[in-house]
Amino acid sequence: MNEKLLENSRVKLSLLDLSNYTKLLDISQEENLIFYSPSNISTPETLKSYVQTAVDGYYHKTTIPYIIFDKQKQAYAGSTRFGLINWKNKTLHIGWTWIGKAFQGTGLNKHVKFLMLQYAFEELQFEKVEFRIDERNIRSRKAVEKLGATLEGILRKDTLMLDGFRRSTCCYGILKDEWLNLKHTIFQDCN
Repeated sequence: MNEKLLENSRVKLSLLDLSNYTKLLDISQEENLIFYSPSNISTPETLKSYVQTAVDGYYHKTTIPYIIFDKQKQAYAGSTRFGLINWKNKTLHIGWTWIGKAFQGTGLNKHVKFLMLQYAFEELQFEKVEFRIDERNIRSRKAVEKLGATLEGILRKDTLMLDGFRRSTCCYGILKDEWLNLKHTIFQDCN
């Protein structure tokens, strides 16, 4: 893999690993931060395990995890990753994203997604980027729709949550053919 630091004037994404994950300990303790995720990051131990899973995926070339640094606030803001990377079919997912409440609604996430989409389509030359979101998570669904992603379908009761609830997952996608237009319209302020 030829992953690298992803950065623009607003945000810096560097590889998340066991040497830097502790910078996210405070944020990971925020209440209901990842309510709609089947993961658990609520204690230092579960956060470390979460990061270890991401690092294992990195070494198996199925994930590229990032730690998010907000240059405007000069602070670490959260985490995101490329996952379920299918090198043969040139598809991957962007997800596992969580950003501290102080950074939400500031435009940071749009810059994060711009850098990741640009990297996926322009450098990795992938054909499709997917997003999977809990059907109940209206805020995240609207955010992904604002990025130009298309709802392709809903996987009914496909994911078991920590509390035993079986969630339905909305599948969104952006195709490489759509990227250039999105880059010059929706993301024009991120270049």
